Parts: sequence; C-alpha cells; structure tokens
Amino acid sequence: MNTIKLDNYKPYMGILIDIRAKYEALNNKVPNSINIPYNELIFNHQKYLNKNNKYFLICSGGIKSKKATNILTVYGYDVTNVIK
Repeated sequence: MNTIKLDNYKPYMGILIDIRAKYEALNNKVPNSINIPYNELIFNHQKYLNKNNKYFLICSGGIKSKKATNILTVYGYDVTNVIK
C-alpha cells in the first residue's frame, strides 16, 4: 500500500478524496479535496471512481483511509493513503 504525507500531495498527482462524514469535512475542509464518505465510497465505488485515474484518500486519523485504500486497491483502483 502506498502512503504519502498531505504536505507532499499536489493536485496534479490525482484526485484527493476526504472520506470523513460530511459534517466532519464541512467543519474542517482539506484543501483541494472532494468529500465522499467512507461507506458511500466503498459500497458505490463504481459510481465515483474510474480505473484510469489516480486517487488519494484522507481521513482524520488515517485508519479509515488505510482500510479504504486496501479495499479499493483489491478492486483494481490506483489508490494512495494520505496521512496528515
């Protein structure tokens, strides 16, 4: 599993997805990110993701984003975990 620090993420690298709950993302927005809550992303990944793109996942503590990165990698997506 690939992991990078948020400070090393640049928008040209791929799409940054904040997987926290909507209320958490609204209260503390991660710059350059879109919000797709964890359960929504995992259970509807085909609605949000394209296997031709690169994705970076972030959450507040790194545990959910690590888990989601592992799951989505198994599904064939190019995903990197982002930690603060």
